[in-house]
Amino acid sequence: MRVAIVGAGIIGVTTAYEISSDGHEVTVFERRANAGEETSFANAGVISPGYVAPWAAPGMSTKVLKQMLGLHASVRLSLPLTFADFNWMWRWWRACDPDTFRANRKRMQRLAFYSRQRLATLRRELDLDFEGSKGYMVVLRTDQDRHLIEPGLAILRESGVRFNDLDMAEARAIEPALNPDLSFAGGIHLPDDEIGNCRQFTLLLKSAATHAGVKFRFGTTVCSVTPGDHPSLKVHGQSNSESFDAIILCAGVASADLLRDIGIAIPLVPVYGYSISAPVREPLNAPKSAIMDERFKVAISRLGNRVRVAGSAELGGEFGKFRKESIRTLYKVLLDWFPGAAVTTQGVQQWKGARPMLPEGPPVLGRSPRPGIWLNLGHGSSGWAMACGCARVLADEILGRKPELDLEGLRVDRYLR
Repeated sequence: MRVAIVGAGIIGVTTAYEISSDGHEVTVFERRANAGEETSFANAGVISPGYVAPWAAPGMSTKVLKQMLGLHASVRLSLPLTFADFNWMWRWWRACDPDTFRANRKRMQRLAFYSRQRLATLRRELDLDFEGSKGYMVVLRTDQDRHLIEPGLAILRESGVRFNDLDMAEARAIEPALNPDLSFAGGIHLPDDEIGNCRQFTLLLKSAATHAGVKFRFGTTVCSVTPGDHPSLKVHGQSNSESFDAIILCAGVASADLLRDIGIAIPLVPVYGYSISAPVREPLNAPKSAIMDERFKVAISRLGNRVRVAGSAELGGEFGKFRKESIRTLYKVLLDWFPGAAVTTQGVQQWKGARPMLPEGPPVLGRSPRPGIWLNLGHGSSGWAMACGCARVLADEILGRKPELDLEGLRVDRYLR
């Protein structure tokens, strides 16, 4: 089959590699100059399947309203807010129902655990090194934070995820560079979780895919798709359409516009996240792997010779406009936990990325109701944790083979009833 993939982030590149490995002829269309230049560019790098869960959780709406008034809020609303944003918030609020949350959490976690297995296979088969390290720790500032995290620990127990509940001394033994002047309540350590540079992996896999015959057309914006037995797409600046046997949309939020034009409306909106990446000042003062500050929902990761601090969730606003408050929170959390870890006076990279979020949490995966159009969309903040598994599942479906993973609750049909 001749297959077109729209989007060359972590989702598009993993999909391209898996589709190509089954013998298909694959062409990837990407509006940027290279792979992984948008949402995949500078995320936290955390791969923690046990912590993958919908944002639509019981009690979350109350927590969000309280946080919005704080100086270092982890969730913010920015203007302008569109009708799509308000529609998303309404759907999100409804999905906070406990039964809905539990069902969606199970769907996301089975994808994430399967994806971690597939990632390990690709790393072994292709000998990929993407600044990875083992272990992930959630640090708790106070006993109140420990109390609030208990429902999350119940989820980990229910899912069979191995973790260790640590006091302060035990947490320092795992991450010796934690600020010696900061007293805290302890932490939760997940030894089987890992950290890795998402964009570096994307570029390495792009090279492997290119070697396998995948064609990448960068600087190319797809402006429309046409369903059919031989679906076609049109590229901006060209008058003629190009036909394929299948077209897979992996372009994040931009895919929602392409789908709307062919009569498929899904509530996919950007929820912006922020990060700063700075050179390591002194390795002994930097984290060995990664921690998550449970209070501020900010992750600090060691990626080679850099420290990356990532967090915040901003609904509304504009892609190119940085909120100073969000950036200040990242610096605060870094200086609280690892004050001597990074050079923050120069060479700091600031990033804002548009996470493609669906209100209930799980992505949309598989065949669309329009002939020839396939979907791999809406992974939100968990794209790095789910990408390899979603790609393999979709490749199996296109090949006509039963996937190893049940797609119950993950198809686009849930929005078409």
